[in-house]
Amino acid sequence: MKDMQKTIRQMILIVIDAISVILALYGSLVLRFNGLIEKQYLHHANALVIIVVALSVIIFSLNRLYHSLWQFASVIELKNILIATLLSSFVNIALFEVTGNKLPRSCYIIYFLLLTMFVGGSRFSYRLIRLIKKDFPTKEKRELEKVMIVGAGEAGEKIYREIYTSQNIYKEVVCFIDDDKTKIGRRIHDVLIYGGRHDIQEACDKYKIDEILVAMPSIDQKEMAEILNICKDTKCKIKKLPGIYQMVNGDVHLSDFKEVEVQDLLGRDPIEVNLSEIMDYVTNQVVMVTGGGGSIGSELCRQIAAAKPKQLIIVDIYENNAYDIQLELKHDYPQLNLETMIASVRNTDKVNDLFKKYHPDIVYHAAAHKHVPLMEDSPNEAVKNNVFGTLNVARACDQYKTKRMILISTDKAVNPTNVMGATKRMCEMIVQTINKQSQTEFVAVRFGNVLGSNGSVIPLFKKQIKAGGPVTVTHPNIIRYFMTIPEAVSLVLQAGAYAKGGEIFILDMGKPVKIADMARNLIKLSGYEPDIDIKIEYTGLRPGEKLYEELLMKEEGLQDTPNKLIHIGKPIELDEDSLFDRLNHLKDEAYKETNDIRTLIKEIVPTYQPKEN
Repeated sequence: MKDMQKTIRQMILIVIDAISVILALYGSLVLRFNGLIEKQYLHHANALVIIVVALSVIIFSLNRLYHSLWQFASVIELKNILIATLLSSFVNIALFEVTGNKLPRSCYIIYFLLLTMFVGGSRFSYRLIRLIKKDFPTKEKRELEKVMIVGAGEAGEKIYREIYTSQNIYKEVVCFIDDDKTKIGRRIHDVLIYGGRHDIQEACDKYKIDEILVAMPSIDQKEMAEILNICKDTKCKIKKLPGIYQMVNGDVHLSDFKEVEVQDLLGRDPIEVNLSEIMDYVTNQVVMVTGGGGSIGSELCRQIAAAKPKQLIIVDIYENNAYDIQLELKHDYPQLNLETMIASVRNTDKVNDLFKKYHPDIVYHAAAHKHVPLMEDSPNEAVKNNVFGTLNVARACDQYKTKRMILISTDKAVNPTNVMGATKRMCEMIVQTINKQSQTEFVAVRFGNVLGSNGSVIPLFKKQIKAGGPVTVTHPNIIRYFMTIPEAVSLVLQAGAYAKGGEIFILDMGKPVKIADMARNLIKLSGYEPDIDIKIEYTGLRPGEKLYEELLMKEEGLQDTPNKLIHIGKPIELDEDSLFDRLNHLKDEAYKETNDIRTLIKEIVPTYQPKEN
């Protein structure tokens, strides 16, 4: 149906252009002779008029005059028209001259001017009619949303034109905002540039704005965060062009705008990594990712797949997550040699079978129980999965000569107050100890919370807001370090490239953020007022939870790497025999479901300080 409509429109334009060529040809003669055309020249025109029309239509088609959306006709389309009519004029001059059917020279100039006017007029009149129609209430009599565009530049102007010319976008741009003082008070298409960013709230109140579109593609993250933090207090819906949006040929559309997320308010510039270093040590290698279906593991798989490994093996106990990432990677990387295995890292025999079959060169060990309160309730499960799952994978790496194993650790391993953190500290101790007696390079990468991960507060807050509240925060002063999942994983990959064996790499997570502030910002971004529309309730610290997390233990020194966001903690000397004797006893007791597992954990991790429940 749409193809038929397109063909009909093109045929109509061809007919209009044919008529335009005829009118321009004979009109040039009428104007040249002031009405009464000499018979000689009229005969010359009649002899070639059909050929002139045919050649002109072909030239117009080659210049894509029948492929543009003329409701969006602009300077680019005008340029195409001028080129097409000029070429048509030159070809027709040559035709008349070569065939001996010469016309007065002035006719050729008049022909070009008339043809440009007729062809351009037919196109732009279509847009003019649409603009006139838009000034009347034809949009199904629906009330239009009032829109503010922040950014009175090229992107903002193009978005205004798309909104204004479309009959299917029920919005009305009522003002622009721009910090350029030379623009303030002037107008874009009769819409006022009201003021700078500090006038956003005033303009929203004055014009009763419903939605704010931030169309500033070239500003950095810090400046974007400053603007969004002003916008979030307006109760308006907010959208922005994501990242440094590349306007290819000036092409930007309303559909390119994305919802503002709470991480956009943090104002951190995107983390940069040396992709060549990552590619060098992952490309053409057999790579295994345990816990590959989880939030960190799946992103590891995505970025590793892009680096063209020889083979990628995803290992996960949860088949739904593993299946999801398997489908995604098969779609995005059809040439990838991918294996997806359902297995538990607790199962020593299964882990060994996987290593015997695939002989991975690099292993990223992300499989773990990470939920702090749940692990407080099931400490033996945390020990079985985290500690002895890691031990199984580490020993298999050693036995099957894996080149490098990278353990995904956590800031909760530093001076842990919860079982989860203490088990991850034991995992660090295990890989550092085995590293001393193995050809495999064992390292750990320690970082804080990642936005959007499974169990993150952001998805929980969104569900609570959608349900009408309350939004629950454990303590008004609780703070956490945050980083996006792709950022954290890219740093993990680069840290892996730096590995020599035995290091604990520590990622610079930036400044810590108050969870309560994140909750308030998310409520505001949803268009509500905290504690008025949506209440915030403080529920008290959960078992094993700290007010703040640390990334470095007192005993650890700190060394720099080529990436200023990746540091190395100095390895702590451990008694190897004592460690493994205690681990064997811990395993026996964990599988006996002892009630005294925390005491045994503390014997291995002296910095563990369990809180009274």
